[in-house]
Amino acid sequence: MELAIIVAVVVVALVFDYTNGFHDAANAIATSVSTRALTPRVALAMAAIMNFVGAFLGQKVAQTVSEVIQVPDGTHGLVIVLSGLLGAIAWNLITWYYGLPSSSSQALIGGLVGAAVAAQVTVEWATVVDKVLIPMLVSPVVAFVLGFALMLAIMWLFRRASPSKTNRGFRLAQTVSAAAMALGHGLQDAQKTMGVIFLALLAGGYVTAGDDLPPWVIFVSAAAISLGTWSGGWRIMRTLGRRIIHLDPARGFAAESVAASVLYTTAYVYEAPISTTHTITSAVMGVGATKRLSAVRWGVARSILVAWVLTFPMAASMAALCYGFCHLILEVL
Repeated sequence: MELAIIVAVVVVALVFDYTNGFHDAANAIATSVSTRALTPRVALAMAAIMNFVGAFLGQKVAQTVSEVIQVPDGTHGLVIVLSGLLGAIAWNLITWYYGLPSSSSQALIGGLVGAAVAAQVTVEWATVVDKVLIPMLVSPVVAFVLGFALMLAIMWLFRRASPSKTNRGFRLAQTVSAAAMALGHGLQDAQKTMGVIFLALLAGGYVTAGDDLPPWVIFVSAAAISLGTWSGGWRIMRTLGRRIIHLDPARGFAAESVAASVLYTTAYVYEAPISTTHTITSAVMGVGATKRLSAVRWGVARSILVAWVLTFPMAASMAALCYGFCHLILEVL
């Protein structure tokens, strides 16, 4: 029974990873596609490859995710992890259906916390606050400010340049910035799934706290998020690429460069699982605000903000319900 549940948890974790890929595909390529720097298929292929590569570049974020809750040994711990994943997947699908770029990271952490609270096991609130909530709140603000500042610098540096030549140059540059963004997405988001699988293996007694991630965990997590990215997330791509603000190549480059820099910094320096969605959306708003504040469609931004605010509690609530259902099934069996 326990082995079957471990297999189920790993499969569901990879399903989450896959939904994360298609849910967040827009993060890496929406700006490049909207400015016509890349065609959609080329952009998706590049993002899928860079997602796969990025997943192999570190383990610190995975370690942070695995430390969010104290999972008890055995079947009970596995059910908690499974319930957290199901809650996160449910919220991912809801926000994908409505085209809202919400945070898969926030959904995952919220799901784990909700399931743990329902199961009355210890939540490491210090880790949740210091390495999850605070970075998730600060990173969008930093991305907005840096996006605004970088775009102002670009406008000043290229103020006398030919607009057509400038646009051509930044379209080429966006190939690099989009690749960097996709690499950062793989670095951040694939590791979150690795952390959850590690929790399941820990509950099953297959690893001990402090062990490195098994190579197969890294590979299957990288493959799942890469396949999900290749399948695309066109609803959310439309929101990020066009509905918030119509981007030109220079602004697309600035937004992607800033977002990628924030992703790398938080992964390597702070070991924090931040939201790629929050980061790129805020950077897009920041570069867009350099046109004029009214150029940003703040009504769309407000809808996205509502999704951000609701994600953690909604994913937690869904995970708690899933835990109750799974626990009831186990009692019957």
